[in-house]
Amino acid sequence: MSTLLSSVDQRTQLVGENRLELLLFKLGTRHTFALNVFKVREVITTPFLNKMPGSHHNITGVCNYRGKSIPIIDLRMAIGLSKQEDAQSESNVIITEYNRSVQGFLIGSIMNIINTSWSEIHPPPTTVGKNHYLTAITKLKQDKNEALVEIIDVEKVLAEIVDYDTHISEDLLDQSILEHLKGRKILVVDDSATARWQIRETVAQLGVETIEEKNGLRALKLLKSWADEGRRVNDEIVMMFTDAEMPEMDGYRLTAEVREDPRLQDLYIALNTSLSGSFNEAMVKKVGCNKLISKFQPDLLVQVLQDRVRHILG
Repeated sequence: MSTLLSSVDQRTQLVGENRLELLLFKLGTRHTFALNVFKVREVITTPFLNKMPGSHHNITGVCNYRGKSIPIIDLRMAIGLSKQEDAQSESNVIITEYNRSVQGFLIGSIMNIINTSWSEIHPPPTTVGKNHYLTAITKLKQDKNEALVEIIDVEKVLAEIVDYDTHISEDLLDQSILEHLKGRKILVVDDSATARWQIRETVAQLGVETIEEKNGLRALKLLKSWADEGRRVNDEIVMMFTDAEMPEMDGYRLTAEVREDPRLQDLYIALNTSLSGSFNEAMVKKVGCNKLISKFQPDLLVQVLQDRVRHILG
């Protein structure tokens, strides 16, 4: 599998061009699933797993990975698949890094990596309800047919295992700023309902309201509609928190589009991402983000918001 992922570090030029690469795999069913390659550290054959009594039922065990013990999550169980259609399916583990933590996902067989555009990635249809584990879908051409590829909402999977605390440290709060935060609005752009909830619950403690969009294209249309109506974007919102990965338009492209519009270019933008790696710092500078925040850190999020309002107040 190392050959499959050996050139990941050279693929950072895709970011900012509204493109991505997806690692396709199976979970013992006919369905094809995917994860963004940038979140994948390595793919390994399933190692020996130590059972951990009392652990979450979706954690199938713990393994030693490069000198550290990491949890291995049964992705099939985590997203609620009912049965194993192929009992003889190959077993592998995808090692990932999300929100500054490393974990493995037990999967079936690895297929391949595809290069595609975020414009070809679409939100799941509304008819699938609210309890699904997908952030997006796309189509894969196979011979003369098209197969559906389902992109998993890993943040939701992890949130059901790890209890994210939205508590804000008391000593962080600037009492001179708090009164000026109440009633302010921020724009939150993220395809994960879990991520949007985390931000909403955090800033609500400060009296800050959220306007939410599920992808960069929808957010850009909203911002431009305000400008078309003669409304100043900085009068509508204090700032925008945007994810990096999103269907139709990613956060990097969204930021670049905002900076290219004279009516919007002064908007303060924080990239709030679970993606790890030094390439993010370079991309933030390239497209013009003001701040990079790794998910999920309530105190850091509040600190950025307080600093922004403090700057506005002069």
